[in-house]
Amino acid sequence: MNFDILTLFPEMFEGPFSTSILSRAREKKLININITNIRDYTEDKHNTTDEPPYGGGAGMVLKVNPIYKAWNDINAKNREKVHTVLLSPQGKTLNQEKVKELSSYNNLTLICGHYEGVDERVRKSIVDEEVSIGDYVLTGGELPAMVLVDAVSRMVDGVLGDEDSSKKDSFYEGLLEHPHYTRPREFENMKVPEVLLSGHHARIKRWRLKKALKRTLIRRPDLLEKKKLSKREKKLLKEVKQEIKGENNEQN
Repeated sequence: MNFDILTLFPEMFEGPFSTSILSRAREKKLININITNIRDYTEDKHNTTDEPPYGGGAGMVLKVNPIYKAWNDINAKNREKVHTVLLSPQGKTLNQEKVKELSSYNNLTLICGHYEGVDERVRKSIVDEEVSIGDYVLTGGELPAMVLVDAVSRMVDGVLGDEDSSKKDSFYEGLLEHPHYTRPREFENMKVPEVLLSGHHARIKRWRLKKALKRTLIRRPDLLEKKKLSKREKKLLKEVKQEIKGENNEQN
């Protein structure tokens, strides 16, 4: 999978994309990440990439010309269709469903907004969609681009080593993950649940699903409202609610 990132600050990406899972995925050529400096496509000796907005107002706006030229240069090298994403607080919120959707493209071009935003003609001429990573304000689109690349890369076959790993992550199936334990079996009087030591795979699977449902109900009930539950999940969720009710009664 190919990622092309258009940014004013290419140095910001050196660390995150050069370590851990993403670094190994790049070495194996499972993903390809190209960083393009928008300043290289400016038209004056000062490498001007932003200007005050027409009509007045605070802040600066990224010019259309450098962005369009950089995007056009990248696309001229790609024979396959490129899907272009503008990282913007005005975009659709990045969630696991959107990550799955974006992972279906072979070529993603990410435009990192900055300052007060980009000239509206960037949106109209080359952007396919806008994506936000949350309802808060950042200094630019670089951090959101890193988040998007990391999330989408996990969906690429071979990146995680175990193809089932991503499917067990929180949000993949609409639930938060169940609790995890490893050695030692006991720490500060806190023991690993016996079921996880039993070797009984069916019981372990049931325990994990039930714990995932409970954690989701307590922490993110909105996810359960969106999820289409199976008969088994409905049954376990009913048990979870009864347990929680019992726990609350004991506390009172």
